[in-house]
This record gives sequence, C-alpha cells and structure tokens, in this order.
Amino acid sequence: MTQSNAVQAQAALVARPHAQVLVIGAGINGIATFRDLALQGVDVAIVDRGDFVSGASAASSHMIHGGVRYLENGEFRLVKESVEERNGLIKIAPHYVKPLQTTIPIFSTFSGVLSAPLRFLTHKQGAKHVERGALLIKLGMVLYDSFSRDGGTVPRHVFAGRKKALATLPKLNPGLKYTATYYDAAMHDPERLALDVLRDGLDAGDNARAANYVEAVGMDDSGVRLRNVVTGEEFSFAADVVVNTSGPWTDLTNDALGQPSTFMGGTKGSHIVLDSPELLEATAGREIFFEHEDGRIVLIYPLKGRVLVGTTDLEHDITKPIRCTEDEVDYFFDLVAHVFPTVPVDRSNIVFRFAGVRPLPRHDDEQPGFVSRDYRIESRPLERVSASGRPGTLLSLVGGKWTTFRALAENLSDQVLELIGMSRTVYTEGLAIGGGRGFPATDAAHRVWVAAHGDEVGAPRAAQLLARYGTRATDVIEFLSLEADAPLVNNADYSRREIEYLASTESVVRLIDVLLRRTSMAFVGSATSVLLAELAIVVGNVLGWSAERRTSEVQLAEFILTDLHGVDFTTSTVLSNA
Repeated sequence: MTQSNAVQAQAALVARPHAQVLVIGAGINGIATFRDLALQGVDVAIVDRGDFVSGASAASSHMIHGGVRYLENGEFRLVKESVEERNGLIKIAPHYVKPLQTTIPIFSTFSGVLSAPLRFLTHKQGAKHVERGALLIKLGMVLYDSFSRDGGTVPRHVFAGRKKALATLPKLNPGLKYTATYYDAAMHDPERLALDVLRDGLDAGDNARAANYVEAVGMDDSGVRLRNVVTGEEFSFAADVVVNTSGPWTDLTNDALGQPSTFMGGTKGSHIVLDSPELLEATAGREIFFEHEDGRIVLIYPLKGRVLVGTTDLEHDITKPIRCTEDEVDYFFDLVAHVFPTVPVDRSNIVFRFAGVRPLPRHDDEQPGFVSRDYRIESRPLERVSASGRPGTLLSLVGGKWTTFRALAENLSDQVLELIGMSRTVYTEGLAIGGGRGFPATDAAHRVWVAAHGDEVGAPRAAQLLARYGTRATDVIEFLSLEADAPLVNNADYSRREIEYLASTESVVRLIDVLLRRTSMAFVGSATSVLLAELAIVVGNVLGWSAERRTSEVQLAEFILTDLHGVDFTTSTVLSNA
C-alpha cells in the first residue's frame, strides 16, 4: 500500500461499504484475526482510528514469552498455549522472533514457600508481599520446563550458585544467592512483525481490505458509522459480524456503537530505553528478569544497542492520558540499582520512554499482577449492520497478549466462520509469516542469501536489510536498485530510497508513522529536528505533501515524541516531566 494506496484503501471502503466481517482495532490481535479470515477467503475489512499497531500493541516489552509467572496464578492452559506459540513463532517468524537467554537473580532460599499457597488462592489488593526464594523458583522452573521444551529443542533451566553466577555476570548484586537461567524469546521489532502479518492478509486477495486512520464513531440504520480521521469524511459500513479488537478501548468502542459494556480493566505498563554501554555490557546479552522489592516482576533487556527497562503494573482510567511518569522512572532506576548496584544510570541515559495499557479484563479489587492474561470472546446480537440482511453479531475480544496472537486469532476466526456459515480451509499453525518465509536458518544459508542478494547493494547492506525485513528484503533491494541511492544525511543506518520504499508500500499517512512503527529511529534515540526535516522531504516527495503539510507533519511528530516519549529536540535526549 502506498499513501495513494492508503487513500485508495479508505476510498475502497466508501465505494463498497459492506463486508462479511468488519474488524475494528488493528493491534496485533485484530491484525492476526484479519489475516486468518482473509486466508479463508472471507470478505473482511479492518480499520483503526490511528496507524496500524499504534495502540497497546506498540507498548510491549518486546518479548514473546511463555509466562512463567502465570504458573503462580494457576493459569496452566495459558502457559501451555504461550510456550507452544513461542516455540512456533521462533520457527514461523524467525526474522523477528529469536531465542532469548533469560536470567533470574535470586536473593533467598526458602522465602515465599509458606505464603505461596495463600498467594495462589488470595489475589486481593493489599496482600502482604513475600519474596519468592530459590526453592519456589526452582519448582516453577521445573514445571515450566515440562510445558516449554518443544521436544527437547529448548534447553532446560540451569541454576547457579553465587560464585558461578558472579563469574558469568560480575556486575550483578553480590548479595544474591543463586541465579536461574532459562530461554524465552525476543521480539526485536514488534511493529514490523505486525505489519508483516497485515500484509499476509492483504496478499490473500481482493477479499481483504485494510485502512488506517479510520475510526468507528457510531451506528446507524445502514451499519457502523466510520470516519476518516484525516479528511473528516463519514460513511456507513455494513457487516454480518463486527469484531471489536480495540484492546483496552473495547468498552469505549462498544459505547460508540450503542452497545455499552464493562468488560475491561486494563493496567498501565511503562518502559524506558537507556543508552548506557556499561549497563548493556553488564547484561552480557541476556534479559535479566526478576522480582523487585514490591513483588512486581520486572526486566532489564538488551535491545538494539540500548537497554530496555520495565515495566510497571498500575491501575489506569483508559479515558485519561497514558504517560510514563517521573515516579515510574524513579522506580526503574531503583530496580537497576537493586540488580546492578555499581552501574550508574540517570535521566541523561534515557533516550526514549513509552507507556501503554494492557487489555486486561475488569478485575475490581484483585491485584493487577494477578489479573488473568488469558482472553475470552463476548458475543451479542446486533439488530443492524448486517450486510446479508440477517441479524448481525458483535464479538468483543477481552484480553489477549502478543505471544498468543496466532492461536487467539484462530479461535476468534473459528467463531466468526461459524457465524457466517463458512469452514476453515487454511490453518496458520506452522505457516510462515511474511519475511519469515525462506529465512536462512543456518549461518551457511545466511551467507548464501547475502551473497546472492549483495550484487546490487553490497553484502553488508544486504545483511542489514535481511535482518530488518526478513526475506521481504528482496523487494526492498529491487526497489533500491531502480535508482541511485544514498544514506540519509542525518541517519546513515537508513537510506533515502529505503524511506521512499516504506512510504510508498506500507500505508504511511503521517511522518510519525515512519519514526515509530516503520523504523526504530525514535526507539533508539535517533529522532532529531534535522532528521525529521529530512524525512519530511523524502516522505513528502513520495506522498505529494505541500511545503505546509511537511511543516505540519514535522510539528506533529515533534509534539508526539515530546509529549508521549519525552524526546527533547534541543538535546536529542529525553525530557523530565517533573
């Protein structure tokens, strides 16, 4: 999709304002459901009031994990599904999902053993926290292994005593007694993975349509009322089944549709991204995953040459702004000091911060950390919006997480298929996603691929593009070779033609789409005023922006990056909100 194609996609909804299925909300679960239904030949459309994967799915911890801590909640079904999906995604999306060695520092031996059964049974707010000790973690690791090992291809967990642990990770707090090390998976580019899933759906055929910046604002006798956020144009769209995958905004979407609900009770999770070579070295390439003093499970995670630190779990009113606060930043520095007491970090190391609200079910007085991460589907009839003349159905997704998006989409799609009287013809289990198709699985295969595609751009550039786009890099390389290319003046990691490719093929509508979701520029701290101005020219030339539009896009991008992500364009660091 080009910008003109993005406009065409929006126009296509107006020209043919009906489908068997309308999906509202293009986070990872909505996109995965769209893909699954499109592969079955269903006439399906998906819309989102913002950019694709710009809501809760854009605020993840960048992990695909089995959820070892969910064992404590007794969510054995979810853990089993999660580790199976984790293992599956490593195989079907190897360009974006890779094994991640994870180490837990442990500071006691028997702590928590007596309180664990009570914690398992009583998850109420205000319950006294007792640290989980080595024995309790060992029991959890043994159980996790039994779910997780994928026929033995995933290594068993390993316990190490203090001396051996400090020899491996010498900057760890010397007060620890043990470490436990196991494997989960890294998802280094979640937004790009979601875009790959979306493209798979669009590639299924003309039965699939997707439009970003299109909001569901109501319902009338002709269907769901949709509004083009950019132009303000409104139109009605009929569907036999409306699938609400708005995540934490699900109740707000239902309210807009005249179907009030109180399904959701999301909690806020924030992260900061640090540029600290010393902390990066201290992690030794491992995620450090541990229990902080308040009982919250937190992480320190090396990623893209930076260190991601998170996350909080705070009650949040979804109608209020979502920001990473200064109190949360202090909390993060506290936990870094707890694990790596000799590694200094402060606000000058922060290059990016972000926050999102988890799409959790309403949980009243249950502690946020114990709220189920599982999902369910709520169904209710609709008198209107049907494309076939039959009564319509509204399905609302409650819950869901990145790790289980494929399985969740399959379950949700099966329910949709039953409602519209169709049978499944394509199964997504084991089906490669986007640039994961044909991705070189060995070092030798990687060398062969790079050599075969390096003639036009050089082997180092071919390798960079393969890492960035998977085997879809073939299309990028072909595009780059059509005209002379050069690195961006203000970010040599990307080239002018590469940005032109993204703008012309990936439904870019605003400049911020490029900075936050088509690339990692903002995430790693590369967003500067001169870069934004340069990108506005490159993107604007593709999309036909006037000089005034370029200026407004730069201003909007600077506002979003400052307001939501704390970027200071006078110093290219992250602002304090104090």
